[in-house]
Amino acid sequence: MAAVKRVRVVAEGGVQGVGFRWSTARQAERLGVSGWVRNAGRATVEAELEGAPDAVQALVDWMRHGPVGARVDSLTVEETAAQGGSGFEVSASR
Repeated sequence: MAAVKRVRVVAEGGVQGVGFRWSTARQAERLGVSGWVRNAGRATVEAELEGAPDAVQALVDWMRHGPVGARVDSLTVEETAAQGGSGFEVSASR
């Protein structure tokens, strides 16, 4: 069985109104990462990402800058227990 990694990520800054969530979902699909992303309050987006460790790390690295027009002031990453999910969901907010 291949190793699976799951992380919770919180991005703060100019991350709303710039396509951050949808761009994150596109990157996740490209990398084969499952999970979800949503707005989590003013100027905050949170996500849970699960997949191969290299793919999850690549998506976290991408989230450090996000799409064109985004400004990521801080990115918090916390490892969590894998849940075996599939697909990637975009939500408006929690």
